[in-house]
Amino acid sequence: DHRDLHLSLRRQRQMCIRDSSNSDAHSCSKIGREANVFDTELSYDAILNAIKTKDKSKFLYTIEFFPEEGKYHYDGHRACNIKTSPEETRKYNNICPKCGRPLTVGVLNRVEELADRPEGFRPADAIPFRRLVPLEEIIAEALKQTPGTKTVSGVYQNLITNFGNEFEVLLDTPRQDLEKTTSAEVAEGIIRVREGRVKVEPGYDGVYGKIHIFSKGEQESTSKQGTLF
Repeated sequence: DHRDLHLSLRRQRQMCIRDSSNSDAHSCSKIGREANVFDTELSYDAILNAIKTKDKSKFLYTIEFFPEEGKYHYDGHRACNIKTSPEETRKYNNICPKCGRPLTVGVLNRVEELADRPEGFRPADAIPFRRLVPLEEIIAEALKQTPGTKTVSGVYQNLITNFGNEFEVLLDTPRQDLEKTTSAEVAEGIIRVREGRVKVEPGYDGVYGKIHIFSKGEQESTSKQGTLF
C-alpha cells in the first residue's frame, strides 16, 4: 500500500544519505564542494544500484571537505578562547578551565560517545573518499591574500580556462601542467591538498575550523629561491 511504499522509499533515502556525500548550496562558490563520483550509465536506476550494491567499479569515491572545518567539531568556550578535544573535556569535567562555566560540547564528542568501534575503523565495503579545499582558498593562501580579490580571481579563472573545471584542477591535473599555467606556490598548494598534506585546526563553539596548507613564514623563506622545495 501507500504506507509500505513510503517506508520503502524512506529506507532507500536513508541508505543513500549514509553512503553518499552531498553539499548544501548556500552560495555559488560552494556548490559541489561535496560530490559523488560514478562510472556508470547516467540514469536514476544505474546510480541508485551503484549506491545500493556499493560496487566500487561504478561508485568510485566521494568528495568531502574536512569535517574539522565545522563550527562545532571540537568542544570549547568561544568567550574564553578555549578549545578542547573530547579527552580534554572529560579531564575538565565539561567545565571551562578559565571561567568555570560549562563547555559547549561538539560533534566529535558525541561521535565518540556513540561509537561502537575503534577510531580509524573502516568497513570492508566502504566507498573511498577524498578531502579537498576549494581552489579559490588554496590560491588565496598560496598568494597570501584573501578569497575574492582581483588577483585570486584572475589566477582561478586562468586555471579553469586551461583545465575546464575546478575538480579537474584539484584532482587530476599533473603538477608539471599546473606549474606551466600558474605559480609554483599555487601548484604546490594544490598538490599538498590533493595528497592530504595539510594542518587542520578544528572549529569549536561557533568558530569555524581552518585548514592550513603552508606553515607560518614558509613562503617568505622560500620565495627568494623561487620555489617551495
